[in-house]
Amino acid sequence: MEKVLAILLAGGAGERLSPLTLHTAKPAVPFGGIYRIIDFTLSNCLNSGLRKVFVMTQYKSLDLTRHIRDGWSIFSGEIGEFIETMPPMKRMHDDWYLGTADAVYQNIESIEAEAPDTVLILSADHIYKMNYGEMSEWHRKQKADITIATIQIPPEESGRFGVAQIDPSYRIIGFEEKPQHGHPARSPFDPTMVSASMGIYLFNTQILLDALRSDAADCASSHDFGKDILPRLIRAHRVTAYDFHDLNAKRVRYWRDVGTLDAYYDANLDLVSVIPEFNLYDKAWPIRTNPPMYPPAKFVFAQEGNRMGVAIDSIIAPGVIISGARVQKSVISPGVRVNSYSVVDDSILLLNAEIGRHCHLKRVIVCPNVKLPEGTRAGFDFNADRAAGYTVTDSGITVIAA
Repeated sequence: MEKVLAILLAGGAGERLSPLTLHTAKPAVPFGGIYRIIDFTLSNCLNSGLRKVFVMTQYKSLDLTRHIRDGWSIFSGEIGEFIETMPPMKRMHDDWYLGTADAVYQNIESIEAEAPDTVLILSADHIYKMNYGEMSEWHRKQKADITIATIQIPPEESGRFGVAQIDPSYRIIGFEEKPQHGHPARSPFDPTMVSASMGIYLFNTQILLDALRSDAADCASSHDFGKDILPRLIRAHRVTAYDFHDLNAKRVRYWRDVGTLDAYYDANLDLVSVIPEFNLYDKAWPIRTNPPMYPPAKFVFAQEGNRMGVAIDSIIAPGVIISGARVQKSVISPGVRVNSYSVVDDSILLLNAEIGRHCHLKRVIVCPNVKLPEGTRAGFDFNADRAAGYTVTDSGITVIAA
């Protein structure tokens, strides 16, 4: 992977995750207790042997930049390794990043300076395990100009994805964007399934650079890889599909776009299952992060009167204090305190939140640094939650922001 340059697109505003993204970029949103969303893609890069990584940042990027600086400064610059954040510097024009392709175009000089053989374009806001080296080897063996990673999904789910039309030689000959007709193109990897794009693209470098320059000159373009760049290149170049090999090694291939509050909640709560679909405890493919500098978690009051500090079927991060409260099937992030006589069920409490006494939360996300007053009740009456200023999702998740 020495001649591969990875580019992580991490500049999106993440509006569908609001209010979690009111103060930070979507890839920096906490996930799974101690992690940030971007940690999963960066861990894939590290575990795949990728040592040259650009991270394109833009929206409210201070928290994300500090997380990468403090937790991911692990490569040696002396031998050309790096994870480098790249905010808009207006080298090519006077606008901010106008789209995914424009973000890469504005850093075209940095790409040329590294002189990679191939460039791997990645999204920084998906949860999955993948060895990009296997995709690179497939790309080489197929003599491809561009390779797009695809995941097999049931045909009935195809209305949520861009479905690739793939010929028997694995060449992509077209895309159906969110087909609704019920008969999307079947996958050559499994005729009972369809192959959906994962938003992971591997380009031969010169083809990418030429395409970016051509796109930048097109005033009608939205400067997006999926909408503009790839449809043009499919007609003129050998674009192949790489079938996702899931290193998570579970019953179902695991790849999650946690771009909505409901998807974010479901992916987090899956982690507390007895046998979760996503394995955080895999020593062969570790997920790393910036380790939180907190003391150990603590549970206090052992059956003093009618209060006991206890957590069941939950993820409890460092620095948490469960003080005479009960937590069940929840994800509790670093620095959280849950005070006496409170009950927290099926919920996500983010960094440094504090739950007052006699609170009762069910299917609730509490944003970082929120302090809930004594007696707060949320997740039971959605009209009351909305009246209190909380966000309530379509599936009935209540989100409490500061």
